[in-house]
Amino acid sequence: MPRRTEIESMGPTQTNLSSEKLLSLMEVMSGLSEPARLQDLSRELQMNSSTVLRFLAALQRKGYAARDIDTGRYYLTFKLCGMAQSISANMSIRNISLPFLRSVSRMFGESANLSIEYDMSVMYVEVVNGPSKTLVSTQRIGNIAPMHCTAVGKLLLQNYTPTQMEQMIAVKGLARYTSATLTTAQGLMAAVEEARRLGYAYDNEECEPGVRCVAAPVRDYTGQVVAGISVSGPTARMTDAHIGANLPAFLETAEEISHRLGWRGAEQEQTQ
Repeated sequence: MPRRTEIESMGPTQTNLSSEKLLSLMEVMSGLSEPARLQDLSRELQMNSSTVLRFLAALQRKGYAARDIDTGRYYLTFKLCGMAQSISANMSIRNISLPFLRSVSRMFGESANLSIEYDMSVMYVEVVNGPSKTLVSTQRIGNIAPMHCTAVGKLLLQNYTPTQMEQMIAVKGLARYTSATLTTAQGLMAAVEEARRLGYAYDNEECEPGVRCVAAPVRDYTGQVVAGISVSGPTARMTDAHIGANLPAFLETAEEISHRLGWRGAEQEQTQ
């Protein structure tokens, strides 16, 4: 990924001008006090109406814009507000979790991660390198990993109804990454239920060969799993004995992060 200075130095031939035009359209629309006509947007942006219409259609398909049926005018929806709220919340989780991730990394002697759900996938939002400073390829801030073969994914899928699970499988599929990857709906659902029963989840070389991961849920004030902290390392070091020795403290750490987010633990579960 280019650094910020590299991006700033790129000329227009190196950047995606269509993306810039789309962002300009969204910026103009965000400043309007009422829905706008296609020709007004075209004139304001100095773009062809066909180009603006194509961008508007894309925004409508993704739910960022809508068209008034009576007037034919366009306006932005509140989906962007929801994204902004999610970013704000996730930044808070990152800030709260970071010192705990450092503690977990020292505890296991491995890399510790904080992940959230994004578009029916797992996104890494914070990573603390282990002493060896060797990370598997997926574990970089901003990177995306599949739900069905990651430990955190199995925790986040506890929020899904059976119908939502079927939809996720239909959209994302259950691709095989290793010989241990769960590739059936039945197998995945069983793994999610096991994670619910245990209170934590494993990835036993399901995403990358030779890499094992254990994850614990992070809950917000509603009790919903909003993130997961995980520890990853080579199978030679992430043995059952090593994980078992550190598991109680690891789970307590996840609970402490959850408490900071307003979760009251067993007391709250009894009242729900």
